[in-house]
Amino acid sequence: MKSKHYDYSHRNLIWGIFVLLISITNVFAQTKTISGKVTTADGQEGIPGVSISIQGSKVGTTTDGNGKYSLSVSGSNAVLVFSSVGYITERKNVGSQQQMDVQLVADTKQLGEVVVVGYGTQSRKNLTSAISTIKPEDLNRGAITDVGQLLQGRVPGLNISANGDPNATAAVVLRGASTINSSQGPLYVIDGIPGADISTIAPDDIASIDVLKDASATAIYGNRAANGVIMVTTKRGKKGEMKVNYHGYVGIENVSSRLNMMDATQLRSFLTTNGLSFSPSDDKNMNTDWQAAVQKGTATSQNHNLSFSGGTERSTYSASLNYTDKQGILLGSDLNRVIARVAFEQSALNDKVRFGLQVTNSNSNANNTPLRNNVLEQMINHLPVSPVRNEDGTFFENLTNTGYFNPVAMIANGQDNTKTNVLTGAFTTHVNLPFGLTYDLNLSYQNYTTLHGEAYGSYYTRYNSANFYNNPEPPQVHSLQNFGTNGSALRNSYQNTNKLLETFLGWNKEFGEHSVNMVVGYSWQGRIIGDGFQSSSTNFPVDNIGFNNFALSNPYAISSYRVNFGADGIYQETRLISDFARLNYNYNNKYLIQGSIRRDGSSVFGANNQWGYFPSVGFAWRVNQEKFMEKQTVFSDLKLRASYGVTGNSSGFNAYTAQFMSGSLGTYYYNGVQTAAYGPTQAANPDLQWEKTATSNIGIDFSILKGKVSGTLEVYDKQTTGMIYSYRVNPILVPVGSIISNGGSMRNKGIEFSLNATPVNNSKFLWTTSINFASNSNQIESLSNPLFAGGDSIRLTQPEGGGQTGSTLQILKAGRPLGQFFTLEYAGKNDKGVSQYVNAKGELTTTPAIGSDYKYMGSPQPKVLIGWTNTLRYGNFDFNVFIRGVFGNKIFNATRADLFRPSTAQYTNILVEAASETKADINSYKYSSRFIEDGSYIRLDNATLGYNFKKTGQYIKNLRVYMSVNNAFTITSYTGIDPEVNQGGIAPGVDSNNFYPKTRTVLFGVNLSF
Repeated sequence: MKSKHYDYSHRNLIWGIFVLLISITNVFAQTKTISGKVTTADGQEGIPGVSISIQGSKVGTTTDGNGKYSLSVSGSNAVLVFSSVGYITERKNVGSQQQMDVQLVADTKQLGEVVVVGYGTQSRKNLTSAISTIKPEDLNRGAITDVGQLLQGRVPGLNISANGDPNATAAVVLRGASTINSSQGPLYVIDGIPGADISTIAPDDIASIDVLKDASATAIYGNRAANGVIMVTTKRGKKGEMKVNYHGYVGIENVSSRLNMMDATQLRSFLTTNGLSFSPSDDKNMNTDWQAAVQKGTATSQNHNLSFSGGTERSTYSASLNYTDKQGILLGSDLNRVIARVAFEQSALNDKVRFGLQVTNSNSNANNTPLRNNVLEQMINHLPVSPVRNEDGTFFENLTNTGYFNPVAMIANGQDNTKTNVLTGAFTTHVNLPFGLTYDLNLSYQNYTTLHGEAYGSYYTRYNSANFYNNPEPPQVHSLQNFGTNGSALRNSYQNTNKLLETFLGWNKEFGEHSVNMVVGYSWQGRIIGDGFQSSSTNFPVDNIGFNNFALSNPYAISSYRVNFGADGIYQETRLISDFARLNYNYNNKYLIQGSIRRDGSSVFGANNQWGYFPSVGFAWRVNQEKFMEKQTVFSDLKLRASYGVTGNSSGFNAYTAQFMSGSLGTYYYNGVQTAAYGPTQAANPDLQWEKTATSNIGIDFSILKGKVSGTLEVYDKQTTGMIYSYRVNPILVPVGSIISNGGSMRNKGIEFSLNATPVNNSKFLWTTSINFASNSNQIESLSNPLFAGGDSIRLTQPEGGGQTGSTLQILKAGRPLGQFFTLEYAGKNDKGVSQYVNAKGELTTTPAIGSDYKYMGSPQPKVLIGWTNTLRYGNFDFNVFIRGVFGNKIFNATRADLFRPSTAQYTNILVEAASETKADINSYKYSSRFIEDGSYIRLDNATLGYNFKKTGQYIKNLRVYMSVNNAFTITSYTGIDPEVNQGGIAPGVDSNNFYPKTRTVLFGVNLSF
């Protein structure tokens, strides 16, 4: 029995071993190695340290310094999970693949994100301030040459407006205008250099943009931070083998919208109905589309960016070369720009010391449409029955009509060119000292040089000198232009230099559950602007000389001609000396406190007030870290914030505003001779000081559903006091009769909300969406100064359309928003068909009085700003859609008013809309509430479809091709060319024959990584 039992057990053992061997063999047969590379969303850079694991197991690995990985996987049903701090987690099915390259999308709201702040960085989870961060993949796409437009609609509270001019910068206003000064734009800090020129940055070189919005974040920059601070960080090299990236696109642009002007048939019919007719001098039986004549049928844009980066254990480098060529849609306008950037970093003394050197040079050649705003005005005024050229090829003109010139001839006979070169150099030193101390020394130099020329041929002096008025941007008023004799030219060259030294000591220390971060520093900045000269000349022998050879002119033969040496006070020199400190305290990542103070001394203020103090304090409570939140599963992060701070404004006025100045005061008759007179032109004000903006902010940051949904809510109150303005003074006390002083106040209150979500994220499909909302209420609280008279209300903005001299559109008034429309109240037509208005007594009248019968008729300030973006990825395809909206603002369509003139339709064209008007209505064109329109709009700003090629050969690591459409369509009730009318300055929301048409662009681009 015993032997028999032994044999049975032995056979079972042998059988078990056999089955086990078969199983092991089968397992090994299904095991394979998956390798690949993990890169950023654009495929440009490998991401080191990415965690890669097999879902449901503890097996995993991480990517190397170049983003490469290799992992053994059993079974084709395995799912790999790719995760890294700052990026959205990706899951991929293995299937039959052995090569798996993955692109991770940045999660701009993830807690581990590092945010750039003044003089350092902070973890987003420990912020007490209101800061929005934009990564490169979140910036606006398209043929964009201005960094401001890259942010349009992307940051809650940032109101950006731009037209289609390739040489014009966007108007950028953060959380409402803070001053009635011309300076309303934020302070740009590029790689730690405050006040650096934003045109030196190519969009492809941007690593991140951080928008500092509340005073807790901006007060560290003192009297330059009242309008907010935008921190731009450029890309740097990383350790590893050299990476070569190329990004290029070609774009085709067409006008997206135009005014609906009458054609020859429509206008002829209108005149016949009203008993009018064309002048034989105008009527050449043509049907000319003057908008098409002045605009290019198609404009092209191209951009090419080539970058190199890499490094060793002790040094890193990066270099890039960017070329942009953007044609304007108007004849005579284009921009050509080359930007070169080189950056090095070198570590020494066992990484205790790190040196950095960066040099950037931007060279631009900008051609502007000569007298652009006049061309735009003439373009819509010209009669369609007249030709562009006569049969002999010369330009058609009818100079019997006052102020009526052929816009194509104006362009052909003028030149307007500006060459700009911006050189920026920065040297940095960072030293790690004992006891958690660090020391930084930053030195930078910026040189901004312009060479500008204008030339106007004999056409201007032969035809136009007698009655040619310019058409300036509001609120400037028209002025008569003098073009000399036989052509004129102007040439100037100016140089601005900016020298900066900043040095600061940092301290980071942890004491158990307590941590402290402190910065104490000193800043010195010297700036010179307008160092150069200007000259003009006239009386040229031929027209093709332009502005290149003044020696051939003969101005001395013209007795009445005076050389134009430029405006007074162009040369200015300023100095800013500052001390600053910031302290951050963190208890157990739960309770956070930040305090900062900056002491600024600026030469632009009066002798009694050259120094100012700008404090701030912020608190934050990470509620989800409390014990009573341990068991809840809703919030993965919940933080409450509150902050208060004071910032200032020292820009928007002359460097010598506080000083006494004298100059030319014309001439006087003395002893039979007309003698030049000199005297005071500006009064001194030793008490002039900075404008002060105090901001309080309450914020909530949250993340729910395991990080799939996150958002931020901000509520703020921003008040500016001591606004710098010119006040009337008794000439007996101050001979000039005015003095520039601190006076009024302005307030902005608002709410901002942003929400980010990842509704779908699986191995096949990824969908991320982000929406931001902002609402701001702006109000001028005071315009008075107790020491000086005047300032209670100021009427401004005079488009000066025909027959409307002295008619203004807006008013600066206490209790009203900036840009408040103040005009006649339209009350329809009377029984005779004449437009009537409500006068000051509430009665109807057809003869209203300018000013005294004016009423408050709407605000140009938008009530709501919205931006919504969606990104979808399926396999190798990616699709991005961005929609932007502006709501609740009014636009004064002065262009429309000037084109509502039935009684003069035989001399200048009118809108199709005006067909119902009659010549009996002598008031039809008067500026009034009739021409105030709703400026709300929704715009499909961009739609981009891309495809990523994974297997592209031995040398090409990544290849992405894409097609993008910009400004696809706009939904609006506004009847002008486009509702995105300028929102900056003190005269926002006015469309006055000066809007450069926006374009619809189709781009074809490619991204290559080697």
